[in-house]
Amino acid sequence: MPERDDIVVMKFGGTSVAGPEEIKRAARRMVAAREAGNSVVAVLSARGKTTDELVASAYEISDRPDPREMDMLLSTGERISCALAAMAINDMGHNAVSLTGSQAGIVTDSSHTKAKIIDVRADRIREGLEEDKIVLVAGFQGVSTDSRDVTTLGRGGSDTTAVALAAALGASVCEIYTDVTGVFSADPRIVPNARKLPVVSFEEMLDMASSGAGVLQLRSVEYARNYNIPIHCRSSFEDLPGTLVLPESETMERPIITAVTHSTDEARVTVIGVKDEPGIAGRIFAALAEANVNVDVIIQNEPVHEGALADLSFTVETGDVVPATDAIAGLGEICREVRTDEKIGKVSIVGAGMRTHPGVAAKVFEVLGEKAINIEMISTSSIRISCVIQADQVPEAVRSLHDAFDLGEDQILTEAPTGEHHQVAPS
Repeated sequence: MPERDDIVVMKFGGTSVAGPEEIKRAARRMVAAREAGNSVVAVLSARGKTTDELVASAYEISDRPDPREMDMLLSTGERISCALAAMAINDMGHNAVSLTGSQAGIVTDSSHTKAKIIDVRADRIREGLEEDKIVLVAGFQGVSTDSRDVTTLGRGGSDTTAVALAAALGASVCEIYTDVTGVFSADPRIVPNARKLPVVSFEEMLDMASSGAGVLQLRSVEYARNYNIPIHCRSSFEDLPGTLVLPESETMERPIITAVTHSTDEARVTVIGVKDEPGIAGRIFAALAEANVNVDVIIQNEPVHEGALADLSFTVETGDVVPATDAIAGLGEICREVRTDEKIGKVSIVGAGMRTHPGVAAKVFEVLGEKAINIEMISTSSIRISCVIQADQVPEAVRSLHDAFDLGEDQILTEAPTGEHHQVAPS
């Protein structure tokens, strides 16, 4: 096997392999990395809107597609990308082999459409590298260790496939190629002067990914942090440095606020008339966990007098509304009513410097208040503040917070060693 520094894992997203020219461009990048002396493993997503089209096809047939068959269907997109890219590489005079997730040794649990990787048995990948081949692996998929069924890892799962392979193979870096040049201080489609961030810590990237930043899937960042795998997010279309995601000790800047993130793929579920007694919340959230529903912001009101009933609200991804309401309905007469609202969004600020800089929350609330944006729910971590608001107000909220915290490409606000702050020009 090649030494650690010789192995590079490259992941190409859907826009990076959308058409014949894009696939050939990605193939040329792989060949260039091989000719530079690296052993190359590449993980490919499905082409362009292929996954969306496959999902639409399923719903043309069934209102509730069977999860196992959904995984069988969705796993085909990435396999097509890999086979086509292997053909392009072979035409360039290099040897390539394409592997499905199961052939590559990606072993998962049995949670269809949202499976988690539990092991990587990369023997066939190592054999391919020893035979001087560029190895292409279908992202987003694996095989269940229990049922031996094909599973998929959820939206963005190819990122997790790539990082998991980098960890298993001892790669020096996992390069994530997309249609953007890196991670930005906000979505450039909403904030034109958003700044590309040269370096982001794992911790900050985790909170950014969990609060709506779509450049990296949350679980891929968790995997990278756990196995200390540097990630380089960069453009498929420009040969420029992107954004490095590294351990906090290796990042140079200490901004008060690193980025403003947002999501409009949010829905609120409100459980009305819940008995105020021990164990009820545990039953509700155990049922949601059993249904594989990820819950974000949670609020429960405290009844004002004895015997009164409580209301419990929480947010989920829009696609989890039906599983969430079904799970609660399955508990019987635990409440009077369940309501849902799919017209909400979330805006968040993320920054490691928040730990030692008071007044950040007050500023967030003041800025949103000045724009007459009502905050409906609030969630925080040590380096993040998230506000649930109406979906149609999300763009204005993002722009207002980005301006208020001086995050534009001309300069950003960072924390000085004394606890004071100063302006720093972009690197």
